Amino acid sequence: MAWLHATPKPDARSRRGRDEPAETRLSRIDDLKRKKILPSMPPNPAPHITDWLIEMGLTEAAGMGTAAISSRELAAWQDNTGIRLEPWVGRLIRQLSKTYIAEGRLAESENCPAPWRAPVSQREVDIEEAQLRKLLG
Repeated sequence: MAWLHATPKPDARSRRGRDEPAETRLSRIDDLKRKKILPSMPPNPAPHITDWLIEMGLTEAAGMGTAAISSRELAAWQDNTGIRLEPWVGRLIRQLSKTYIAEGRLAESENCPAPWRAPVSQREVDIEEAQLRKLLG
């Protein structure tokens, strides 16, 4: 999800990186939506755990950026929902939150591949070929 939510940026040393305004850039998920492509996601053997993480907010605000879900936030969520997490689930949710932040930072590079392998749809091939023809045409 962090890879999809990231807004890829060209290398700042490149001409495109210097000239292209940041306001015109879209996150990967917004770009896929614009192209009407449904992103394929990796298998999720424990959707209830990722649903809980999403419900908690994936990350929390901290100073000048974001931080992983804190133990305090986990405890507050459990109190508010009445759901008691096993200790290992709480640790896993915190680790998933940390991984989300790390992947989000890596995914800001436009050359960062998706952290999973997914088959390429014919629509994706057609769009890429059309963009390439437009560039070379």
